[in-house]
Amino acid sequence: MNAMTTPDPRGPRTGSAILRTALRRNVGAMAAGTLLMGLYQAGETAFPIALGLIVEHTMRERSLPALGLSIAALAVIITVVSLSWRFGMRILQKANTTEAHRWRVQVADHGLQPVARDVDLKSGEVLTIATEDADQTADIIEVVPLLVSSLVAVAIAAVALGLADLRLGLLVIVGTVAILSVLSVMSRRIGTSTREQQARVARAGAKVADLITGLRPLHGFGGNHAAFRSYRRVSAEARNQAITVARVNGAYEGAALAMNAILATAVTLTAGWLAFQGRITIGELVMAVGLAQFVMEPLKLFSEMPKYVMTARASAQGMALVLAAPPVMTPGRDRPSPGGDLELDGVRYGSLRGLTFRVRAGEFVAIAAYQPRVAADLAAVLAMNVPPAAYEGVMRIGGRAAADLSIEAVREHLLVNPYDGEIFAGTLRTNVDPSGTGRLVPEAVEASMLADVVALHPEGLDHGVRDRGANLSGGQRQRLSLARALAADSDVLVLHDPTTAVDAVTEQLIARNLAALRRGRTTVVITAGPAFLDVADRVLVLDGGVVTAQDTHRNLLGADENYRLAVAR
Repeated sequence: MNAMTTPDPRGPRTGSAILRTALRRNVGAMAAGTLLMGLYQAGETAFPIALGLIVEHTMRERSLPALGLSIAALAVIITVVSLSWRFGMRILQKANTTEAHRWRVQVADHGLQPVARDVDLKSGEVLTIATEDADQTADIIEVVPLLVSSLVAVAIAAVALGLADLRLGLLVIVGTVAILSVLSVMSRRIGTSTREQQARVARAGAKVADLITGLRPLHGFGGNHAAFRSYRRVSAEARNQAITVARVNGAYEGAALAMNAILATAVTLTAGWLAFQGRITIGELVMAVGLAQFVMEPLKLFSEMPKYVMTARASAQGMALVLAAPPVMTPGRDRPSPGGDLELDGVRYGSLRGLTFRVRAGEFVAIAAYQPRVAADLAAVLAMNVPPAAYEGVMRIGGRAAADLSIEAVREHLLVNPYDGEIFAGTLRTNVDPSGTGRLVPEAVEASMLADVVALHPEGLDHGVRDRGANLSGGQRQRLSLARALAADSDVLVLHDPTTAVDAVTEQLIARNLAALRRGRTTVVITAGPAFLDVADRVLVLDGGVVTAQDTHRNLLGADENYRLAVAR
Protein backbone atom coordinates (compact mmCIF):
# COMPACT_ATOMS: atom_id res chain seq x y z
CA MET A 1 0.00 0.00 0.00
CA ASN A 2 0.33 10.01 9.66
CA ALA A 3 2.53 16.98 15.12
CA MET A 4 -0.23 17.98 16.13
CA THR A 5 -1.58 21.52 16.32
CA THR A 6 -3.50 21.13 13.08
CA PRO A 7 -4.78 17.56 12.61
CA ASP A 8 -3.39 15.89 9.53
CA PRO A 9 -6.19 14.17 7.58
CA ARG A 10 -3.81 11.32 6.85
CA GLY A 11 -3.33 10.73 10.58
CA PRO A 12 -0.15 10.60 12.71
CA ARG A 13 3.05 10.55 10.64
CA THR A 14 5.63 9.29 13.18
CA GLY A 15 5.78 6.54 15.75
CA SER A 16 5.89 9.10 18.58
CA ALA A 17 2.84 10.90 17.17
CA ILE A 18 0.95 7.60 16.99
CA LEU A 19 1.68 6.90 20.65
CA ARG A 20 0.66 10.44 21.63
CA THR A 21 -2.57 10.06 19.70
CA ALA A 22 -3.32 6.75 21.41
CA LEU A 23 -2.67 8.27 24.84
CA ARG A 24 -4.70 11.40 24.14
CA ARG A 25 -7.72 9.44 22.92
CA ASN A 26 -7.80 7.35 26.08
CA VAL A 27 -7.10 9.97 28.76
CA GLY A 28 -10.36 9.27 30.57
CA ALA A 29 -9.98 5.49 30.64
CA MET A 30 -6.33 5.78 31.63
CA ALA A 31 -7.14 8.22 34.45
CA ALA A 32 -9.80 5.87 35.84
CA GLY A 33 -7.54 2.86 35.38
CA THR A 34 -4.60 4.64 37.01
CA LEU A 35 -6.78 5.61 40.00
CA LEU A 36 -8.05 2.06 40.49
CA MET A 37 -4.68 0.41 39.89
CA GLY A 38 -3.06 2.96 42.23
CA LEU A 39 -5.67 2.03 44.81
CA TYR A 40 -4.85 -1.63 44.23
CA GLN A 41 -1.13 -1.04 44.72
CA ALA A 42 -1.80 1.13 47.77
CA GLY A 43 -3.93 -1.64 49.26
CA GLU A 44 -1.22 -4.20 48.53
CA THR A 45 1.33 -1.96 50.21
CA ALA A 46 -0.99 -1.32 53.16
CA PHE A 47 -1.25 -5.05 53.89
CA PRO A 48 2.27 -5.58 55.32
CA ILE A 49 2.06 -2.17 56.99
CA ALA A 50 -1.18 -3.24 58.67
CA LEU A 51 0.38 -6.53 59.72
CA GLY A 52 3.23 -4.69 61.35
CA LEU A 53 0.86 -2.37 63.19
CA ILE A 54 -1.26 -5.34 64.31
CA VAL A 55 1.80 -7.11 65.73
CA GLU A 56 2.93 -3.90 67.41
CA HIS A 57 -0.51 -3.15 68.84
CA THR A 58 -1.19 -6.73 69.91
CA MET A 59 2.10 -7.05 71.76
CA ARG A 60 1.43 -3.77 73.53
CA GLU A 61 -2.32 -3.99 74.22
CA ARG A 62 -2.93 -7.78 74.18
CA SER A 63 -6.66 -7.14 73.54
CA LEU A 64 -8.92 -9.56 71.65
CA PRO A 65 -11.37 -6.84 70.54
CA ALA A 66 -8.42 -4.85 69.15
CA LEU A 67 -7.19 -7.97 67.36
CA GLY A 68 -10.66 -8.52 65.88
CA LEU A 69 -10.80 -4.94 64.68
CA SER A 70 -7.40 -5.34 63.07
CA ILE A 71 -8.50 -8.49 61.27
CA ALA A 72 -11.60 -6.64 60.01
CA ALA A 73 -9.31 -3.89 58.75
CA LEU A 74 -7.30 -6.51 56.86
CA ALA A 75 -10.50 -7.86 55.32
CA VAL A 76 -11.38 -4.35 54.10
CA ILE A 77 -7.91 -3.98 52.58
CA ILE A 78 -8.24 -7.33 50.80
CA THR A 79 -11.66 -6.35 49.43
CA VAL A 80 -10.35 -3.02 48.16
CA VAL A 81 -7.39 -4.76 46.52
CA SER A 82 -9.60 -7.32 44.80
CA LEU A 83 -12.24 -4.91 43.50
CA SER A 84 -9.81 -2.21 42.39
CA TRP A 85 -7.77 -4.75 40.40
CA ARG A 86 -10.88 -6.25 38.83
CA PHE A 87 -12.44 -3.00 37.66
CA GLY A 88 -9.14 -1.25 36.91
CA MET A 89 -7.97 -3.99 34.55
CA ARG A 90 -11.41 -4.19 32.97
CA ILE A 91 -11.29 -0.49 32.08
CA LEU A 92 -7.72 -0.63 30.80
CA GLN A 93 -8.15 -3.78 28.74
CA LYS A 94 -11.33 -2.46 27.14
CA ALA A 95 -9.50 0.74 26.19
CA ASN A 96 -6.53 -1.32 24.95
CA THR A 97 -8.59 -3.57 22.68
CA THR A 98 -10.65 -0.64 21.40
CA GLU A 99 -7.53 1.35 20.55
CA ALA A 100 -5.95 -1.67 18.83
CA HIS A 101 -9.12 -2.01 16.75
CA ARG A 102 -8.90 1.66 15.72
CA TRP A 103 -5.32 1.30 14.52
CA ARG A 104 -6.05 -1.98 12.72
CA VAL A 105 -8.89 -0.30 10.83
CA GLN A 106 -6.80 2.78 10.05
CA VAL A 107 -3.84 0.77 8.72
CA ALA A 108 -6.19 -1.46 6.73
CA ASP A 109 -7.93 1.64 5.34
CA HIS A 110 -4.61 3.04 4.14
CA GLY A 111 -3.60 -0.32 2.69
CA LEU A 112 -6.87 -0.51 0.75
CA GLN A 113 -6.88 3.07 -0.50
CA PRO A 114 -7.88 3.25 -4.18
CA VAL A 115 -5.05 5.74 -4.68
CA ALA A 116 -1.80 3.79 -4.69
CA ARG A 117 0.66 4.76 -1.97
CA ASP A 118 4.41 4.88 -2.38
CA VAL A 119 5.23 2.37 0.37
CA ASP A 120 7.93 -0.25 -0.02
CA LEU A 121 5.80 -2.83 1.77
CA LYS A 122 4.05 -5.89 0.42
CA SER A 123 0.53 -6.89 1.39
CA GLY A 124 1.82 -9.53 3.83
CA GLU A 125 3.89 -6.90 5.63
CA VAL A 126 0.94 -4.53 5.81
CA LEU A 127 -1.11 -7.40 7.26
CA THR A 128 1.46 -7.92 10.02
CA ILE A 129 1.49 -4.19 10.78
CA ALA A 130 -2.30 -4.09 10.88
CA THR A 131 -2.46 -6.95 13.39
CA GLU A 132 0.56 -7.50 15.61
CA ASP A 133 1.94 -3.95 15.50
CA ALA A 134 -1.48 -2.42 16.12
CA ASP A 135 -1.97 -4.63 19.18
CA GLN A 136 1.49 -3.92 20.58
CA THR A 137 1.11 -0.18 20.03
CA ALA A 138 -2.20 -0.17 21.92
CA ASP A 139 -0.47 -1.85 24.88
CA ILE A 140 0.78 1.63 25.81
CA ILE A 141 -2.75 2.27 27.16
CA GLU A 142 -2.13 -0.33 29.88
CA VAL A 143 1.58 0.33 30.33
CA VAL A 144 1.31 3.93 31.52
CA PRO A 145 -1.30 3.34 34.28
CA LEU A 146 0.57 0.25 35.50
CA LEU A 147 3.78 2.25 35.49
CA VAL A 148 2.22 5.02 37.56
CA SER A 149 0.53 2.60 39.99
CA SER A 150 3.80 0.71 40.48
CA LEU A 151 5.53 4.00 41.22
CA VAL A 152 2.79 4.74 43.78
CA ALA A 153 3.42 1.40 45.48
CA VAL A 154 7.19 1.92 45.63
CA ALA A 155 6.68 5.47 46.95
CA ILE A 156 4.29 4.30 49.70
CA ALA A 157 6.70 1.54 50.70
CA ALA A 158 9.62 4.00 50.80
CA VAL A 159 7.64 6.47 52.94
CA ALA A 160 6.44 3.76 55.35
CA LEU A 161 9.97 2.37 55.74
CA GLY A 162 11.38 5.88 56.06
CA LEU A 163 9.02 6.59 58.95
CA ALA A 164 10.36 3.52 60.69
CA ASP A 165 13.97 4.45 59.89
CA LEU A 166 15.21 6.96 57.34
CA ARG A 167 17.91 4.60 56.11
CA LEU A 168 15.32 2.00 55.05
CA GLY A 169 13.37 4.56 53.01
CA LEU A 170 16.52 5.89 51.34
CA LEU A 171 17.63 2.34 50.54
CA VAL A 172 14.40 1.68 48.65
CA ILE A 173 14.59 4.99 46.73
CA VAL A 174 18.28 4.67 45.80
CA GLY A 175 17.86 1.00 44.88
CA THR A 176 14.84 1.72 42.65
CA VAL A 177 16.66 4.51 40.81
CA ALA A 178 19.70 2.28 40.27
CA ILE A 179 17.57 -0.60 38.96
CA LEU A 180 15.68 1.60 36.53
CA SER A 181 18.87 3.25 35.29
CA VAL A 182 20.41 -0.10 34.42
CA LEU A 183 17.22 -1.44 32.84
CA SER A 184 16.58 1.67 30.75
CA VAL A 185 19.94 1.12 29.05
CA MET A 186 19.12 -2.54 28.42
CA SER A 187 15.64 -1.68 27.08
CA ARG A 188 17.17 0.31 24.20
CA ARG A 189 18.70 -2.86 22.81
CA ILE A 190 15.33 -4.57 23.18
CA GLY A 191 13.75 -1.84 21.06
CA THR A 192 16.37 -2.19 18.32
CA SER A 193 16.15 -6.00 18.30
CA THR A 194 12.35 -5.93 18.35
CA ARG A 195 12.16 -3.59 15.34
CA GLU A 196 14.43 -5.92 13.38
CA GLN A 197 12.38 -8.95 14.43
CA GLN A 198 9.14 -7.26 13.36
CA ALA A 199 10.66 -6.42 9.99
CA ARG A 200 11.81 -10.00 9.42
CA VAL A 201 8.47 -11.48 10.51
CA ALA A 202 6.70 -9.05 8.17
CA ARG A 203 8.93 -10.14 5.28
CA ALA A 204 8.12 -13.77 6.05
CA GLY A 205 4.41 -12.89 6.02
CA ALA A 206 4.80 -11.16 2.68
CA LYS A 207 6.58 -14.22 1.28
CA VAL A 208 3.69 -16.45 2.40
CA ALA A 209 1.18 -14.12 0.72
CA ASP A 210 3.18 -14.26 -2.51
CA LEU A 211 3.41 -18.05 -2.36
CA ILE A 212 -0.32 -18.46 -1.81
CA THR A 213 -1.07 -16.12 -4.71
CA GLY A 214 1.29 -17.89 -7.09
CA LEU A 215 0.92 -21.47 -5.90
CA ARG A 216 -0.94 -22.71 -8.97
CA PRO A 217 1.55 -21.40 -11.54
CA LEU A 218 4.46 -22.47 -9.31
CA HIS A 219 3.17 -26.03 -9.38
CA GLY A 220 2.65 -25.71 -13.11
CA PHE A 221 6.31 -25.16 -13.97
CA GLY A 222 7.79 -27.00 -10.98
CA GLY A 223 8.98 -23.91 -9.16
CA ASN A 224 7.19 -24.65 -5.90
CA HIS A 225 10.21 -26.35 -4.28
CA ALA A 226 12.49 -23.41 -5.02
CA ALA A 227 9.83 -21.02 -3.71
CA PHE A 228 9.46 -23.04 -0.50
CA ARG A 229 13.24 -22.98 -0.02
CA SER A 230 13.15 -19.22 -0.43
CA TYR A 231 10.43 -18.98 2.20
CA ARG A 232 12.35 -21.30 4.52
CA ARG A 233 15.34 -18.98 4.28
CA VAL A 234 13.26 -15.90 5.09
CA SER A 235 11.49 -17.71 7.91
CA ALA A 236 14.81 -18.90 9.32
CA GLU A 237 16.03 -15.31 9.40
CA ALA A 238 12.89 -14.33 11.34
CA ARG A 239 13.41 -17.28 13.70
CA ASN A 240 17.05 -16.36 14.35
CA GLN A 241 16.11 -12.78 15.07
CA ALA A 242 13.34 -13.98 17.40
CA ILE A 243 15.93 -16.05 19.27
CA THR A 244 18.12 -12.94 19.56
CA VAL A 245 15.18 -10.98 20.96
CA ALA A 246 14.42 -13.82 23.38
CA ARG A 247 18.02 -13.76 24.60
CA VAL A 248 17.91 -10.01 25.11
CA ASN A 249 14.57 -10.27 26.90
CA GLY A 250 15.90 -13.12 29.02
CA ALA A 251 18.95 -11.10 30.02
CA TYR A 252 16.73 -8.12 30.78
CA GLU A 253 14.26 -10.07 32.91
CA GLY A 254 17.03 -12.00 34.66
CA ALA A 255 18.83 -8.77 35.54
CA ALA A 256 15.57 -7.21 36.74
CA LEU A 257 14.74 -10.17 38.98
CA ALA A 258 18.27 -10.32 40.37
CA MET A 259 18.40 -6.61 41.19
CA ASN A 260 14.91 -6.67 42.70
CA ALA A 261 15.88 -9.64 44.88
CA ILE A 262 19.10 -7.91 45.95
CA LEU A 263 17.14 -4.80 46.95
CA ALA A 264 14.57 -6.84 48.90
CA THR A 265 17.34 -8.77 50.63
CA ALA A 266 19.16 -5.54 51.48
CA VAL A 267 15.98 -4.04 52.99
CA THR A 268 15.31 -7.22 55.00
CA LEU A 269 18.88 -7.50 56.34
CA THR A 270 19.05 -3.80 57.16
CA ALA A 271 15.74 -3.99 59.01
CA GLY A 272 16.95 -7.04 60.93
CA TRP A 273 20.17 -5.26 61.87
CA LEU A 274 18.24 -2.18 63.04
CA ALA A 275 15.84 -4.34 65.09
CA PHE A 276 18.81 -6.17 66.63
CA GLN A 277 20.22 -2.81 67.69
CA GLY A 278 16.84 -1.78 69.10
CA ARG A 279 16.38 1.12 66.66
CA ILE A 280 13.10 -0.25 65.31
CA THR A 281 10.39 -2.29 67.04
CA ILE A 282 9.34 -5.85 66.31
CA GLY A 283 6.20 -4.57 64.59
CA GLU A 284 8.29 -2.30 62.37
CA LEU A 285 10.55 -5.26 61.59
CA VAL A 286 7.54 -7.33 60.53
CA MET A 287 6.38 -4.41 58.36
CA ALA A 288 9.83 -3.99 56.82
CA VAL A 289 10.17 -7.70 56.02
CA GLY A 290 6.65 -7.75 54.53
CA LEU A 291 7.30 -4.64 52.45
CA ALA A 292 10.65 -6.03 51.26
CA GLN A 293 8.81 -9.07 49.91
CA PHE A 294 5.89 -7.08 48.55
CA VAL A 295 7.95 -4.38 46.86
CA MET A 296 9.42 -7.00 44.52
CA GLU A 297 6.11 -7.24 42.62
CA PRO A 298 5.70 -3.53 41.77
CA LEU A 299 9.44 -3.29 41.17
CA LYS A 300 9.22 -6.22 38.75
CA LEU A 301 6.25 -4.58 37.03
CA PHE A 302 7.99 -1.21 37.11
CA SER A 303 11.18 -2.65 35.67
CA GLU A 304 9.29 -4.37 32.81
CA MET A 305 7.63 -1.15 31.68
CA PRO A 306 10.62 0.22 29.70
CA LYS A 307 10.64 -2.99 27.68
CA TYR A 308 6.95 -2.65 26.82
CA VAL A 309 7.39 1.03 26.01
CA MET A 310 10.24 0.24 23.60
CA THR A 311 8.18 -2.53 21.97
CA ALA A 312 5.21 -0.18 21.58
CA ARG A 313 7.48 2.47 20.04
CA ALA A 314 8.93 -0.06 17.59
CA SER A 315 5.43 -1.17 16.57
CA ALA A 316 4.23 2.42 16.24
CA GLN A 317 7.16 3.19 13.93
CA GLY A 318 6.15 0.22 11.80
CA MET A 319 2.61 1.58 11.50
CA ALA A 320 3.99 5.01 10.64
CA LEU A 321 5.60 3.51 7.52
CA VAL A 322 2.10 2.93 6.18
CA LEU A 323 0.20 5.82 7.73
CA ALA A 324 2.74 8.53 6.90
CA ALA A 325 3.42 7.53 3.30
CA PRO A 326 2.38 10.36 0.97
CA PRO A 327 -0.21 9.53 -1.70
CA VAL A 328 1.16 8.97 -5.17
CA MET A 329 -1.40 11.47 -6.40
CA THR A 330 -3.62 14.10 -4.85
CA PRO A 331 -7.12 13.50 -6.25
CA GLY A 332 -9.37 16.37 -7.23
CA ARG A 333 -12.87 17.14 -6.02
CA ASP A 334 -14.92 17.13 -9.23
CA ARG A 335 -17.36 14.49 -10.39
CA PRO A 336 -17.80 13.13 -13.94
CA SER A 337 -20.67 14.55 -15.93
CA PRO A 338 -23.59 12.15 -16.38
CA GLY A 339 -23.44 10.08 -19.52
CA GLY A 340 -20.45 7.82 -19.82
CA ASP A 341 -17.94 9.25 -22.28
CA LEU A 342 -14.43 7.82 -21.95
CA GLU A 343 -11.54 9.52 -23.75
CA LEU A 344 -7.76 9.23 -23.97
CA ASP A 345 -5.95 12.16 -25.57
CA GLY A 346 -2.27 11.73 -26.45
CA VAL A 347 -1.51 9.37 -23.55
CA ARG A 348 2.12 8.26 -23.31
CA TYR A 349 2.90 5.66 -20.68
CA GLY A 350 4.99 2.50 -20.89
CA SER A 351 4.22 0.99 -24.26
CA LEU A 352 1.49 3.53 -25.06
CA ARG A 353 2.72 6.05 -27.64
CA GLY A 354 0.40 9.03 -27.72
CA LEU A 355 -2.74 6.90 -27.58
CA THR A 356 -5.90 8.77 -28.55
CA PHE A 357 -9.46 7.48 -28.78
CA ARG A 358 -12.95 8.26 -27.54
CA VAL A 359 -15.76 5.93 -26.48
CA ARG A 360 -19.13 7.66 -26.65
CA ALA A 361 -21.76 7.25 -23.96
CA GLY A 362 -23.70 4.01 -24.40
CA GLU A 363 -21.23 2.57 -26.95
CA PHE A 364 -19.82 -0.96 -26.81
CA VAL A 365 -16.19 -0.82 -27.98
CA ALA A 366 -13.73 -3.69 -28.20
CA ILE A 367 -9.99 -2.93 -28.18
CA ALA A 368 -7.73 -5.45 -29.90
CA ALA A 369 -4.17 -4.87 -28.74
CA TYR A 370 -1.62 -6.85 -30.72
CA GLN A 371 0.95 -6.65 -27.90
CA PRO A 372 -0.07 -7.91 -24.41
CA ARG A 373 2.09 -5.19 -22.81
CA VAL A 374 0.03 -2.51 -24.54
CA ALA A 375 -3.19 -4.05 -23.22
CA ALA A 376 -1.79 -4.22 -19.69
CA ASP A 377 -0.57 -0.60 -19.75
CA LEU A 378 -3.90 0.62 -21.12
CA ALA A 379 -5.82 -1.25 -18.40
CA ALA A 380 -3.52 0.23 -15.72
CA VAL A 381 -4.13 3.79 -16.96
CA LEU A 382 -7.90 3.29 -17.21
CA ALA A 383 -8.03 1.77 -13.70
CA MET A 384 -6.07 4.79 -12.37
CA ASN A 385 -3.46 2.43 -10.99
CA VAL A 386 -1.14 4.92 -12.70
CA PRO A 387 -1.59 8.48 -11.41
CA PRO A 388 -2.25 11.12 -14.13
CA ALA A 389 1.01 12.87 -13.26
CA ALA A 390 2.94 9.72 -14.26
CA TYR A 391 1.95 9.86 -17.91
CA GLU A 392 1.71 12.43 -20.69
CA GLY A 393 -1.65 13.33 -22.13
CA VAL A 394 -5.10 13.34 -20.55
CA MET A 395 -7.72 10.76 -19.67
CA ARG A 396 -11.24 12.18 -19.49
CA ILE A 397 -14.19 10.51 -17.81
CA GLY A 398 -17.57 12.05 -18.46
CA GLY A 399 -15.84 15.01 -20.06
CA ARG A 400 -13.66 15.77 -17.02
CA ALA A 401 -9.91 15.20 -16.73
CA ALA A 402 -9.16 12.26 -14.43
CA ALA A 403 -6.72 14.40 -12.42
CA ASP A 404 -9.59 16.73 -11.44
CA LEU A 405 -11.91 13.95 -10.21
CA SER A 406 -12.23 12.53 -6.73
CA ILE A 407 -11.31 8.87 -6.47
CA GLU A 408 -14.69 8.04 -4.95
CA ALA A 409 -16.48 9.62 -7.91
CA VAL A 410 -14.31 7.74 -10.40
CA ARG A 411 -14.96 4.43 -8.66
CA GLU A 412 -18.72 5.08 -8.70
CA HIS A 413 -18.65 5.98 -12.40
CA LEU A 414 -15.96 3.72 -13.88
CA LEU A 415 -15.19 0.08 -13.10
CA VAL A 416 -12.14 -1.63 -14.58
CA ASN A 417 -12.25 -5.38 -14.00
CA PRO A 418 -8.80 -7.02 -14.40
CA TYR A 419 -8.28 -10.36 -16.06
CA ASP A 420 -7.10 -11.82 -12.75
CA GLY A 421 -9.85 -10.43 -10.51
CA GLU A 422 -9.46 -11.58 -6.92
CA ILE A 423 -11.84 -14.19 -5.49
CA PHE A 424 -12.55 -14.06 -1.77
CA ALA A 425 -13.41 -16.70 0.81
CA GLY A 426 -17.16 -16.76 1.43
CA THR A 427 -19.92 -17.81 -0.97
CA LEU A 428 -20.70 -17.31 -4.63
CA ARG A 429 -23.26 -14.72 -3.58
CA THR A 430 -20.89 -12.67 -1.42
CA ASN A 431 -18.36 -12.66 -4.27
CA VAL A 432 -20.93 -11.50 -6.83
CA ASP A 433 -22.55 -8.95 -4.52
CA PRO A 434 -20.13 -8.08 -1.69
CA SER A 435 -22.25 -5.19 -0.41
CA GLY A 436 -25.52 -7.14 -0.53
CA THR A 437 -27.24 -4.27 -2.34
CA GLY A 438 -26.81 -5.27 -6.00
CA ARG A 439 -29.92 -4.95 -8.18
CA LEU A 440 -28.65 -6.97 -11.14
CA VAL A 441 -27.37 -10.09 -9.40
CA PRO A 442 -29.68 -12.59 -11.21
CA GLU A 443 -29.05 -10.90 -14.58
CA ALA A 444 -25.28 -10.78 -13.97
CA VAL A 445 -25.21 -14.47 -13.01
CA GLU A 446 -27.05 -15.40 -16.21
CA ALA A 447 -25.02 -13.13 -18.49
CA SER A 448 -21.67 -14.39 -17.21
CA MET A 449 -22.78 -18.03 -17.52
CA LEU A 450 -22.15 -18.40 -13.80
CA ALA A 451 -25.61 -20.00 -13.65
CA ASP A 452 -23.97 -23.23 -14.86
CA VAL A 453 -21.71 -23.19 -11.79
CA VAL A 454 -24.60 -22.31 -9.47
CA ALA A 455 -26.66 -25.21 -10.84
CA LEU A 456 -23.92 -27.69 -9.90
CA HIS A 457 -24.46 -27.15 -6.15
CA PRO A 458 -27.55 -27.68 -3.99
CA GLU A 459 -26.78 -24.47 -2.10
CA GLY A 460 -26.91 -22.43 -5.30
CA LEU A 461 -25.41 -18.98 -4.84
CA ASP A 462 -24.78 -19.81 -1.21
CA HIS A 463 -22.23 -22.45 -2.19
CA GLY A 464 -19.02 -21.94 -0.22
CA VAL A 465 -15.95 -20.49 -1.91
CA ARG A 466 -12.51 -21.06 -0.44
CA ASP A 467 -9.79 -18.47 -0.12
CA ARG A 468 -8.77 -17.18 -3.57
CA GLY A 469 -11.35 -19.49 -5.16
CA ALA A 470 -9.23 -22.58 -4.52
CA ASN A 471 -12.22 -24.90 -5.04
CA LEU A 472 -13.12 -23.36 -8.42
CA SER A 473 -11.57 -23.91 -11.83
CA GLY A 474 -9.89 -21.09 -13.70
CA GLY A 475 -12.91 -20.61 -15.95
CA GLN A 476 -15.30 -20.61 -13.00
CA ARG A 477 -13.22 -17.97 -11.23
CA GLN A 478 -13.27 -15.79 -14.34
CA ARG A 479 -17.04 -16.08 -14.70
CA LEU A 480 -17.48 -15.26 -11.01
CA SER A 481 -15.30 -12.18 -11.38
CA LEU A 482 -17.22 -11.12 -14.49
CA ALA A 483 -20.57 -11.60 -12.72
CA ARG A 484 -19.37 -9.30 -9.92
CA ALA A 485 -18.36 -6.62 -12.44
CA LEU A 486 -21.72 -6.83 -14.24
CA ALA A 487 -23.71 -6.76 -10.99
CA ALA A 488 -22.01 -3.48 -10.05
CA ASP A 489 -23.90 -1.86 -12.97
CA SER A 490 -21.43 1.01 -13.36
CA ASP A 491 -21.88 3.78 -15.94
CA VAL A 492 -18.62 2.80 -17.64
CA LEU A 493 -17.37 -0.79 -17.53
CA VAL A 494 -13.93 -1.84 -18.76
CA LEU A 495 -13.11 -5.55 -18.98
CA HIS A 496 -9.60 -6.86 -19.61
CA ASP A 497 -9.53 -10.36 -21.14
CA PRO A 498 -12.63 -11.53 -19.24
CA THR A 499 -12.86 -15.03 -20.76
CA THR A 500 -9.35 -16.32 -21.46
CA ALA A 501 -9.99 -19.43 -19.34
CA VAL A 502 -13.35 -20.47 -20.82
CA ASP A 503 -14.07 -22.48 -23.96
CA ALA A 504 -15.01 -20.84 -27.26
CA VAL A 505 -18.72 -21.78 -27.08
CA THR A 506 -19.13 -20.38 -23.57
CA GLU A 507 -17.18 -17.27 -24.57
CA GLN A 508 -19.56 -16.62 -27.47
CA LEU A 509 -22.60 -16.97 -25.19
CA ILE A 510 -21.06 -14.63 -22.64
CA ALA A 511 -20.25 -12.04 -25.30
CA ARG A 512 -23.85 -12.00 -26.58
CA ASN A 513 -25.27 -11.87 -23.06
CA LEU A 514 -22.89 -9.07 -22.13
CA ALA A 515 -23.85 -6.99 -25.15
CA ALA A 516 -27.53 -7.43 -24.34
CA LEU A 517 -27.19 -6.66 -20.61
CA ARG A 518 -25.00 -3.60 -21.17
CA ARG A 519 -27.04 -2.16 -24.05
CA GLY A 520 -27.13 1.62 -23.64
CA ARG A 521 -24.28 1.59 -21.08
CA THR A 522 -20.69 2.43 -21.98
CA THR A 523 -18.66 -0.78 -22.23
CA VAL A 524 -15.04 -1.37 -23.24
CA VAL A 525 -13.54 -4.85 -23.61
CA ILE A 526 -9.78 -5.18 -24.10
CA THR A 527 -9.48 -8.54 -25.81
CA ALA A 528 -8.40 -10.48 -28.84
CA GLY A 529 -11.37 -12.86 -28.51
CA PRO A 530 -13.42 -12.94 -31.75
CA ALA A 531 -16.69 -13.37 -29.85
CA PHE A 532 -16.42 -9.97 -28.14
CA LEU A 533 -14.96 -8.30 -31.20
CA ASP A 534 -17.93 -9.49 -33.25
CA VAL A 535 -20.65 -8.15 -30.93
CA ALA A 536 -18.95 -4.78 -30.35
CA ASP A 537 -20.29 -1.65 -32.05
CA ARG A 538 -16.74 -0.76 -33.00
CA VAL A 539 -13.26 -2.29 -32.76
CA LEU A 540 -10.13 -0.25 -32.10
CA VAL A 541 -6.88 -1.88 -33.22
CA LEU A 542 -3.83 -1.04 -31.12
CA ASP A 543 -0.42 -1.77 -32.60
CA GLY A 544 2.76 -0.34 -31.12
CA GLY A 545 0.83 1.67 -28.54
CA VAL A 546 -1.34 3.67 -30.98
CA VAL A 547 -4.67 3.15 -32.78
CA THR A 548 -3.88 1.91 -36.29
CA ALA A 549 -7.41 1.03 -37.40
CA GLN A 550 -11.03 1.15 -36.28
CA ASP A 551 -14.18 -0.33 -37.77
CA THR A 552 -16.55 -3.21 -37.17
CA HIS A 553 -15.06 -6.66 -36.69
CA ARG A 554 -16.49 -7.95 -39.97
CA ASN A 555 -15.15 -5.03 -41.98
CA LEU A 556 -11.69 -5.32 -40.42
CA LEU A 557 -11.57 -9.02 -41.20
CA GLY A 558 -12.18 -8.30 -44.87
CA ALA A 559 -9.90 -5.28 -45.18
CA ASP A 560 -6.96 -5.80 -42.80
CA GLU A 561 -4.73 -8.85 -43.29
CA ASN A 562 -2.77 -8.22 -40.07
CA TYR A 563 -6.00 -8.00 -38.09
CA ARG A 564 -7.32 -11.21 -39.61
CA LEU A 565 -4.13 -13.09 -38.74
CA ALA A 566 -4.09 -11.67 -35.20
CA VAL A 567 -7.67 -12.41 -34.12
CA ALA A 568 -9.09 -15.12 -36.39
CA ARG A 569 -9.20 -18.55 -34.72
